[in-house]
Amino acid sequence: MAEDRWRVLVPEPMDEAGPESIADVADCVWYDEYDGREQMRADIGRFDAVVVRTFVVDGALLDCADRLKVVSKHGAGLDNVDVEASTEAGVVVCNTPDVNAPSVAEHAMTLLLAVRKRIRVADADVRGGTWDRTKYTASEVRGDTLGLFGSGSIGGEMAALARGFGMDVVFYDPYLPAGEGPLGATRVETTDDLFGCSDAVSVHTPLTDETRGAISTAELDALGQDGILVNTARGGVIDEDALVAALDDGTLAGAGLDVFAEEPPDADHPLFSFENVVVTPHVAGSTVEALERMSRGAAANVRTVYEGRLPETSVNEVDVGE
Repeated sequence: MAEDRWRVLVPEPMDEAGPESIADVADCVWYDEYDGREQMRADIGRFDAVVVRTFVVDGALLDCADRLKVVSKHGAGLDNVDVEASTEAGVVVCNTPDVNAPSVAEHAMTLLLAVRKRIRVADADVRGGTWDRTKYTASEVRGDTLGLFGSGSIGGEMAALARGFGMDVVFYDPYLPAGEGPLGATRVETTDDLFGCSDAVSVHTPLTDETRGAISTAELDALGQDGILVNTARGGVIDEDALVAALDDGTLAGAGLDVFAEEPPDADHPLFSFENVVVTPHVAGSTVEALERMSRGAAANVRTVYEGRLPETSVNEVDVGE
């Protein structure tokens, strides 16, 4: 176990419960003590740990982080952390992959229902003085098939919600061992099968070299003109140009998006021009309950490394025994 107190950088807003839980072993320095991220990056050399949400940990930062021992992610996705460079620098990288699953799944189902029920258009019309009960006829989701592109804990939660609405559930996840998957969901072996048999597809996969742009023209064509695409994972999984084209020519019924390839997206992003697209600002996991769980989990991982152990959610192998 380390004998000296650690310094922990908290470069972004988060629930205070986590940092408070390690106050006996660490002094947490918060983002509001700095004049922006560049000043924080310049000061990284005096910290033993950093708890990140979107704060970027790259090779340039690690070159200046002589004391750094652990990068603890407040959340699951690690596309803002250079894991390979961290490993080379002897820095543990860990995350909190399951704790926001209920929140993200609820948000994904909300987006699906909002698109299917044409909530965006109806809300805008009523606020604008139009009251037309014949304009917004929509279809039920009961009896539809929901496809999960990726499973994992969030996919499992989404499957449970979908079954509650009377939907059938299929999933595609080539990394999941045979025989495993969300309860009550049927596995399909190809993306063609997934998009071809689904009325809606919800994305629940991390952004990797293999998944970047994985959903493009062929997949959207297979989903079809009555299909809905929902993404609460990472924007880069979807080829946004292909999605715009599919919406523009009526290949797709609509989309619900919490994430984008570039965040924040430009104010004139072409996806914003479609009435059948519902968007939110990457907040699917940002419920009161999930934010506290992620904060506590990220802090607990810092404590584990402080005590000379490797967290169960570490994504790299680093010697922490010193």
